[in-house]
Amino acid sequence: METAKATLRTLRMSPRKVRLIADLVRGQQVDVALAQLWHNKKAAARPVRKLIESAAANAVNNHNLQRDALFVQTITVDDGPTMKRFQPRAHGRATMLRKRSSHVNVVVAEKAELKKEEKKAPAKKAAAKTEKPATEKKAPAKKPAAKKPAAKKAPAKKAAPKKETKNDKS
Repeated sequence: METAKATLRTLRMSPRKVRLIADLVRGQQVDVALAQLWHNKKAAARPVRKLIESAAANAVNNHNLQRDALFVQTITVDDGPTMKRFQPRAHGRATMLRKRSSHVNVVVAEKAELKKEEKKAPAKKAAAKTEKPATEKKAPAKKPAAKKPAAKKAPAKKAAPKKETKNDKS
């Protein structure tokens, strides 16, 4: 499996923030990864997207790989140099600010499965036309879930029969 790589050195962004984006695209096809990065709002998405595009261009131009079969094999984010600054605080104190940077490495490779499928695809289509489709037994359709019976209403209370009194003799 042939690979191509690209490196981004001293990206003025914290490695922790860049790793969030790198984890999204690791192992994906290049076109899918680029589409995902294009629509991501995080600031690290743009430099990572440009780096993946660069690695894909290196693969096509330098190693004659097919762009459609490329995927992000590895993407690593390492610490770069840290600039140390001070911020004044209360009572004459100072706190250190660490302005971190990152080194990002991307390796793209050609998936053997995608490469083979493109070569075999016309043969499969021709074979599919000549063969008759085999009749397959269909799995019995699932019965729709039975509806729960409606809650029974309590029967209406019947009026108690009137007791006859001495005055009601008619």
